[in-house]
Amino acid sequence: MKVISTNLGEPTKIVWNNKATTTGIYKYPVDTPLFLDTEDVQGDTVVDRKHHGGIYKACYLFSTDNYGYWKEKYPLLDWNWGMFGENLTVEGLDESQIRIGSTYKLGTALVQITQPREPCYKLGIRFGDQTILKQFIDHGFPGTYIRILEPGTVSIGDPMELVEESKSTLTVQQFYNLLFSKTKNQDVLQMAIQNEALPLKKREKLKKWA
Repeated sequence: MKVISTNLGEPTKIVWNNKATTTGIYKYPVDTPLFLDTEDVQGDTVVDRKHHGGIYKACYLFSTDNYGYWKEKYPLLDWNWGMFGENLTVEGLDESQIRIGSTYKLGTALVQITQPREPCYKLGIRFGDQTILKQFIDHGFPGTYIRILEPGTVSIGDPMELVEESKSTLTVQQFYNLLFSKTKNQDVLQMAIQNEALPLKKREKLKKWA
């Protein structure tokens, strides 16, 4: 895996349900390296701290491999890296293979895979189409958030190298599908509940399905 683009966002005013708000989802490529800090990416915009940023969502990664799929669905958009609000666009990132809890060297930072991105209305606003939320869920390749175990700098071209594979075989895609499925696979559910790389609050919520 390799970093293809580093992306930052400026505060952008939007209107949703007749109410004005601000979002950081409008991210665009920058030529400078990014510093991955413990709760966010230095210099980035994180407005809604309840749902973005923090230890388990310090940085968001999305795969270049999925851009072609979305470009075909939305050919009229002004395409560039960062379209999904990701800080790092990574070549070769595969949610069906990458495990929650695995650790990677990313530039000079040490990071851990934590959880997939769950889409909200702001993604729909950026794409000009709220139906993308269901499409994004159905497609099953949501990108992943990471926890920053050791802060560091990431540049374009840096590899994302596996340091330690998670003992749990729970993949980002398996957990993503679990979240949105009406009937919960009990084996996957137990793997998620026991996986300490996931936030405790999220694991506690899942127990009602066990």
